[in-house]
Amino acid sequence: MSIEPLFRGPAPSPDSDYRTPPANIEAEQALLGAILVNNEAFYRVSDFLLPEHFFETIHARIFDIAGRLVRANKTATPITLKTFVEKEEPIGEITLPQYLARLAADATTVINAEDYGRTIYDLAMRRQLISIGEEMVNLAYDAPVDTTPGDQIELAEQRLFKVAETGKYGAGFLRFSDALKDAIDMASKAYQRDGHLSGISTGLADLDDLMGGLQPSDLIILAGRPAMGKTSLATNIAFHVAEHYQAQTLQDGRTETINGGIVGFFSLEMSAEQLATRIISEQAEVSSETIRRGKTTEAEFQRLVEVAGRLQQVPLFIDATGGLSIAQLAARARRLKRQKGLDFLVIDYLQLLQGSGKRSDNRVQEITEITTGLKALAKELSTPILALSQLSRQVESREDKRPQLADLRESGSIEQDADVVLFVYREEYYLKNKKPREGTPEFETWREEMERVAGLAEVIISKQRHGPTGTVNLAFQGEFTRFENLAHDSRMPVSFE
Repeated sequence: MSIEPLFRGPAPSPDSDYRTPPANIEAEQALLGAILVNNEAFYRVSDFLLPEHFFETIHARIFDIAGRLVRANKTATPITLKTFVEKEEPIGEITLPQYLARLAADATTVINAEDYGRTIYDLAMRRQLISIGEEMVNLAYDAPVDTTPGDQIELAEQRLFKVAETGKYGAGFLRFSDALKDAIDMASKAYQRDGHLSGISTGLADLDDLMGGLQPSDLIILAGRPAMGKTSLATNIAFHVAEHYQAQTLQDGRTETINGGIVGFFSLEMSAEQLATRIISEQAEVSSETIRRGKTTEAEFQRLVEVAGRLQQVPLFIDATGGLSIAQLAARARRLKRQKGLDFLVIDYLQLLQGSGKRSDNRVQEITEITTGLKALAKELSTPILALSQLSRQVESREDKRPQLADLRESGSIEQDADVVLFVYREEYYLKNKKPREGTPEFETWREEMERVAGLAEVIISKQRHGPTGTVNLAFQGEFTRFENLAHDSRMPVSFE
């Protein structure tokens, strides 16, 4: 192109150590010229290129105005843009309208428009990396007293993740038309996905019906008293998501999940081996107690080996580090998404996480910081997060021990920040401890009640921002730590004599 490149100030001398930020002014001019000659060129770059990606401020302004005209079904040419730019400062000896005319006159073809756009975008990313690096160096040299090296690493990782991601998180306001397009895309994917769900399937049909699957950006709290099966349910869901993972490669080389998902599981209580034992017990239908005690038969052991071989390729990643802070967890989740991908995140459990330690020794404030951080992380990663939570002991003092929102332990912020709150309740557990003396009328009544609730579990949806509340009945197989869809009216009576 014959137009002289623009410079922000005088060019550095060859002997100078000063390095100019990476940019390609000629590529910016070529792309703008192509757009002004044929507006179709704009659509070839509009899905990834933004005005702020241009190095020259005036080029960013031209691209923004041209884009607004094209989206409004108007023609963007040097003549139609003239009204919007004639008051701008001249470029050297020529006015901006004259500059637009020269851009259009020297334009060649729209064929290379996308290549020009990718060049501009890549250079903008490099400039952002330079900016992050400079800030890291400056902060390390002159860090505030209350800023630890861990804080600096967390900040750098967060900024690097935002550069690496191509999503819209943190991009500010979106036009309603853009949000509308996303909504239609979501509806289309739901129509095409197995089960016609807008979110990721849990593998539990009745739960999916009420929730529409696991929704991106949702913070889902799964709570219950000890022995109710919280971890078992979370493990079942996580494995189902990972086992059904399917993806496709898009034209631009990116990978898109079309079913199931890549799962990250923070096991703050159990070891990775214990978690794997639960999963293999469930899949091979061999009691986890039998596995631990080494009492498996030859046939059972063969099933374990076969199942283990099948599970080798399942994209389920476990982090069993104890005592993680919310900042450390967020950094590890970002790293997993950047390196392997991440569609669903599980945290077992919430109360074992630590806050930053900066606020106070008040546990309620610390839990508030943790839940706020998890909700922000769900939005940032555009990933559903399932966080397990304990319940206070006040449940045990009531006659009806079904959990309520007020039972969430230590902080009202759990209920406030969560998009969905689920409770696991098994009446069988409580009823079993009330067994009367055999041979009495009370025993017969108790046995009838036990037959009614044997192997049953309730998942109570007490809060759901975008859907109904209600109760889902599931089947629970304790020996395999497995929740299943309930086969209605097909349960056989169980004897407890």
